[in-house]
Amino acid sequence: MLSLELDDIQGYLIRGYAHMMYSRFVYLQISDAKAAKKWLGKSWKTMTTAAYIPKKSEISGTHLNIAFTYDGLKKLGLKPATLGTFSREFRQGMVSPHRTRLLGDFENSAPEKWKWGGPGNTPIHLCLMVFGNDKESTDDIKKDKIVCVNYYEELRAQFAENGLEEVLYIDGQTQPENKEHFGFRDGISQPIIEGSGRIGSKDDVIKAGEFIFGYKNGFGVYPDTPLIKAEQGNLNLLPPDAEGSGLKDIGRNGTFMVMRQLEQHVNTFWSYINDQTKNEDGSINEAESLKLAAKIMGRWQSGAPITLFPDKDPGIMSDINGFGYSKFDKDGLKCPFGSHLRRNNPRDSVDDHGVKESLKLSNQHRIMRRARLYGEIFEGSPTNNTPKGEVGLLFCCFNADISRQFEFLQYTWSNLPKTKELYNDPDPIIGVSEKPSAAEQQNFTVQDLPVSRTIKDLPRVITVKGGGYFFFPSISVLRFLSTI
Repeated sequence: MLSLELDDIQGYLIRGYAHMMYSRFVYLQISDAKAAKKWLGKSWKTMTTAAYIPKKSEISGTHLNIAFTYDGLKKLGLKPATLGTFSREFRQGMVSPHRTRLLGDFENSAPEKWKWGGPGNTPIHLCLMVFGNDKESTDDIKKDKIVCVNYYEELRAQFAENGLEEVLYIDGQTQPENKEHFGFRDGISQPIIEGSGRIGSKDDVIKAGEFIFGYKNGFGVYPDTPLIKAEQGNLNLLPPDAEGSGLKDIGRNGTFMVMRQLEQHVNTFWSYINDQTKNEDGSINEAESLKLAAKIMGRWQSGAPITLFPDKDPGIMSDINGFGYSKFDKDGLKCPFGSHLRRNNPRDSVDDHGVKESLKLSNQHRIMRRARLYGEIFEGSPTNNTPKGEVGLLFCCFNADISRQFEFLQYTWSNLPKTKELYNDPDPIIGVSEKPSAAEQQNFTVQDLPVSRTIKDLPRVITVKGGGYFFFPSISVLRFLSTI
C-alpha cells in the first residue's frame, strides 16, 4: 500500500489546518538572494510538515508554509535549464494573454485592475503562509488572531536581514461552522490523497500523483515533474527522478499552488435571488429565496446536499458527501445540472458517460481546495446581505497539473455555457461574464416536470482582485534551494 513521505511534504496540502481559525498570507519580494538563501538554510526546519501527530496537545500553536513564483525561483538563482522543466502554465503565470482568456479575467476582473499579481503590480517572489491557534480556546477567532499576528511580527522583524521585502499581506479567517460570505457551508467535498492516512469513501480516494510530484497519477503515470538539468547546489539533498531519467527531481513531494483573491458581491447575489422569488406584493419570500440559492449552489446553507434533501434544509450543520448524481438525481430534478457544485464535481454523472467512466473523468480534474475568508466575518442570507466593506474568498488549491485540473475546471466546466442539454448556462457563481455580448444569454435552468424553468440575466457575483501560480516545494527542496 502506498505511503507518502509525509515528513517531507508541507502540511497545508494534506492537513488544511481547520483548527487554525486565523491566518496571514504574506507576499514578499527577494531583495537579497544571498541573504534569502541563508535564511532558507535555517527556516526549512520551522516549516510545518504533513507528518501525523497523534497527541493534539503536541501540535504546535503556529504553522508556517512557503511557496515560490517562477520569478522567485529565478531570483534565487535556479538555472534557466532547470527552470525550463517546470510546466508552461507555471512559467507563463496567471496573467499571460492566453491564461487570461482561459480564466475569463476581463472587465473589473482584468489583471490590469488587480491589487496584486497583475502586470502593473509589484512582482511577487514568494508567499509565506502563517497560521495561529490558541490551544486553550475553542472556536475563538480573536484569540487565534493574536497568536497568528504575534508569530507574523516575529517573522517580519527579520525580513530585512533575511533579504526579504514585504509587498502586502491578506488576513484569512474561517467561521466555526466554515460558512463563506454568501452564507453556505464550505469545503465539504474534498478528495482524499492515496497514502495520506485520511479515510473516507473509496470514490474520493485519488491517486497521489494528481496532487504531488513523484507518485503515479490517475492515468497510471508519473506527472511531469521539474528536474535538475544544470548542476548546481547540493544535489545529494534531492531524490532521483522516479521515471529513471538519471536526473535529480526537484519536484518530488512538492506541487503547484493556485491562489485567487475573489471579492464576493453578497448584496448582488441575494438581491437577484430575492427578485426571482418575491411575493406578488413585492416582498421577500425567504423560503423560496433559500431554495433557489441552494439549487444554484448545489447545497443548502447548512451544507446538506440538495440531491438528498430536495425540499427543505434539514437545519443542522452537515458534512454529508457520500452520494452520486446518477444514483439519486439522474435527471437533475433535485440538483440542477448547472449548479455550481454539480458542474465542478459531476461525480458519477459526466455528460452521457456511465457511472464508472464518469467517476474516472471527474477524478481526473479534482483539486485539493483550500480557502479562507477575508474582510468582515459575514454570513449572507435573503434578509442579511449588506456586509461592511469588501468581503471575499482567498481561494487556494493544490494540483500537479494546473492545465488539466484548475484551468480545466474554470474554463471547461465553469465558463463554457454548455452542460448536459443546456447551451446558455455558465457556472452561476464563477462563470458569468460581467458584460456579455448582445447575443449572449446567461441563464440558470431549473429542471422540472412538465417544463423546466429558466432564470435569465445572471449577474456576476465575484470579482478577481489578484492571483498567481506558485511552486509549493518539499522540505528537501527548501534545503536544496538554500545551497544553490
